[in-house]
Amino acid sequence: MYVIKARNAQQALPEVLRQLKIHGRERDSRNGKVLMFPGPCVVQVARPTERVVFWPQRDANPFFHLLEALWMLAGRNDVEYPASIVPTMARFSDDGLTFNGAYGHRWRKWFGRDQLLSIGQALKENPDDRRQVMSMWDGHHDPKMAESGSKDVPCNTHVYFSRDSSGALDMTVCNRSNDLVWGALGANTVHFSVMQEFIAGVIGCRVGTYTQFSNNMHLYTELHGKLIEELIEYTEIQMFDRTPSGSTKAAYNDPYHVGTAQPTPLINGDPMVFLREVEMMLSEGKVIGIQDKFLRRVAIPIQNAIYMYKGHDAPNKFDQARRCLSDIEETNDWRIAGEQWIDRRENNWRNKNGQ
Repeated sequence: MYVIKARNAQQALPEVLRQLKIHGRERDSRNGKVLMFPGPCVVQVARPTERVVFWPQRDANPFFHLLEALWMLAGRNDVEYPASIVPTMARFSDDGLTFNGAYGHRWRKWFGRDQLLSIGQALKENPDDRRQVMSMWDGHHDPKMAESGSKDVPCNTHVYFSRDSSGALDMTVCNRSNDLVWGALGANTVHFSVMQEFIAGVIGCRVGTYTQFSNNMHLYTELHGKLIEELIEYTEIQMFDRTPSGSTKAAYNDPYHVGTAQPTPLINGDPMVFLREVEMMLSEGKVIGIQDKFLRRVAIPIQNAIYMYKGHDAPNKFDQARRCLSDIEETNDWRIAGEQWIDRRENNWRNKNGQ
């Protein structure tokens, strides 16, 4: 088993890539050649609320990651909303209308109870409870869907929760087969850390560690093989020289570590009000009537920015998106990542068009 510990996903990504380069084995998969760990891989993050990956080589889409996480908290499984941000998401639906394995729908509706609220309440009443398990895999339904060739069978199957000696909420996510770049340290680290922070809000405690167990951790070599070489310089043993501040290069390139980026707390009041207002934001896209601080000051500007970007032609769409992001505090992690994402696309557009 391979165990990798890091402060956050930003620092974990190059380290996991380094370990994969050393220990990985090439295998075939449904989607082409992969480089995979020859045994299970565990990644443990000490500060899961520092959930944004800023590496330009990775080019993560912060708009989609945050908004999809909120879509999950709302318990939805519709194709329409995520596809309005990333149209290719529709390819993972079997019927073009819903997703079979939508995590949020499994969290809140699929099994006939709201697992987010019931687990949070149980751990609030009994901090020593060790029986709180969230299910995403349906043992009756999902094997049939897999046999039928469904495009969307849950990769993350179960989540275990417990509170540490200080009362903080620790969480372990179990995954049957995980793409390292798009999944494990891409979208999943955002989705599940947001869920963890929400349940901590229901309990009224701090967020503890986030541990992800992947039975099959892999990387698609044709798609992401170059990423190993582009980030490996920050994690090769001979490159672990120290910066003037005494930190490694991987840490030095972490905006959280150097203090230029800060996460904004997700829950600032009643978690039930937060859930209702998340659904309002996703369904109506309006600020009117929404009181939650995180939604008003972070999520809604993020949503507005990506819709302005998608709704205008270049070069206007770059400034239109930035104008929306300017409503967020300058040190907010989502604003910084959003501006960098926009900047990369504007630079590419200008280079392509000779400007």
